[in-house]
Amino acid sequence: MFSRFTNIINALQTLDKTYSNSEMVRKILRCLPRSWMSKVTAIEEAKNLKVLPLEDLIRSLMTHELSMQNKDDDEEKEKKKKKIVALKSSQAKDSEDDDDDEELAFITRRFKKFLTSKKKFGGK
Repeated sequence: MFSRFTNIINALQTLDKTYSNSEMVRKILRCLPRSWMSKVTAIEEAKNLKVLPLEDLIRSLMTHELSMQNKDDDEEKEKKKKKIVALKSSQAKDSEDDDDDEELAFITRRFKKFLTSKKKFGGK
């Protein structure tokens, strides 16, 4: 994002449109998504935006982004671990049910054959 912003600012400078440091800081903070609003509010309250260097703002935002990514990665790892355990237990349970169903089907077929053979020979 910062490289795109810098490219736009440089292109505008060639067209004789310049921005002060505080204007650029405000524009970057304004364009951040809603998920960053807590960080934006913290920066606005903690620092004087008129004298905040653009590099310090970018450094602060990059640090926040890395911490958010690490948190997301940790949460994904925990979810994957939980899913693997759940899949293992459900697979074992399904295979036991399949064995029971196969045994029941086999017994039912044998019983039907037994009944049909009794009827053929006139048994009660």
